[in-house]
Amino acid sequence: MDLPDINRCVRCGTCRSVCPVLQEVGWESAGARGRILTAKGVLEGKTVDSSALQSLSTCTTCGVCTEICPAGIDPVEAVEKARGLMSNQGFFLPDHSILKEKVRTTGNTFGDIGSRHGWLQDSLSQSRQGHPARRKAEYVYFVGCLESYRYPKTAAKTFNILSRFGVGLLEDERCCGSPLIRTGFDATDLIDHNLKQIKASGAHSVIASCAGCYATLKNYYPADFETLSVSEFLARKIPDLGLKPLDDVTVTYHDPCHLGRCNGVYDPPREVIKAICDLEEMNASRERSRCCGGGGGVRAGHKDLSINLARRRLVDVPEGVDYIVTSCPLCVRNLRDAGGKTVDLVDLVDDALKPTLDIRPPDHQLQAVTPSNHKR
Repeated sequence: MDLPDINRCVRCGTCRSVCPVLQEVGWESAGARGRILTAKGVLEGKTVDSSALQSLSTCTTCGVCTEICPAGIDPVEAVEKARGLMSNQGFFLPDHSILKEKVRTTGNTFGDIGSRHGWLQDSLSQSRQGHPARRKAEYVYFVGCLESYRYPKTAAKTFNILSRFGVGLLEDERCCGSPLIRTGFDATDLIDHNLKQIKASGAHSVIASCAGCYATLKNYYPADFETLSVSEFLARKIPDLGLKPLDDVTVTYHDPCHLGRCNGVYDPPREVIKAICDLEEMNASRERSRCCGGGGGVRAGHKDLSINLARRRLVDVPEGVDYIVTSCPLCVRNLRDAGGKTVDLVDLVDDALKPTLDIRPPDHQLQAVTPSNHKR
């Protein structure tokens, strides 16, 4: 993204009707059109101040503005380019600097010094063929920071399912780099490290369950391997999963921005859901899905704004559904914090495994997460 690209913006204001942050905050500088003007000033070398930082740091990089722009420009790319230039000049949110240091020193966004494979104690697959991170495999599961350290049961469920198809793990996975890239910092060392791990694993495909990890692996890493979301992999394996219908369950599906709108993965998670239970679409879905508010560093730097955006998303939930299902742990986290009955797609799959093929620890059932008999 350079100045000629930015100058293609005709200031029509179409993006004003869809930007979730503008709808919440109301200031022009908090919308895509205002951010384009701010990014233009940064790229032109104009003096950066706190108002420019406020404008650019509140973008969730959800991409809905890019989706509808009649001039065909990408405001998200402009925002990320400007954030990088501002960061190089020392302009960044303190919370984003703290996030960067956590990732740099521990390899994860939480600064957790525990093992990234600690969740494996919950996995029945660990004892089958030795430690799965020390085996060659055609597919490897990229667990991500959130599932490794905040949702270990989901990580274990995911790997229990994937390992049935020979999927392995990276021996020394680190943060994919998405939080740094989105907030204007360099992630080259993380990318190089993970690339070496992928090469050492012998894998031709990497499976990610976090939308942020997926988007980063697919779009910011060299195209040396295939990147799949867990939903894409599971959709391919529906006939082999042995799923039992959950006849009394109706769910809706929230499209994560960086999986759906930014990378076009819409059908696979829906195919998996429809193989299990009834699906009722959100009032805004697929390309027009509303952001949960967690991405782009907004959760880290503007927590109240992030939760308010998630509450706005919950307005789109149809009446009477049992759960909101999504395919990203950050969306799970933000929507839950806003009061939504949200589960990961893998939770649904795990609950639908036939008893004869059931490899779950008994306390990992979906009903233990959100009771299905509790309607909205």
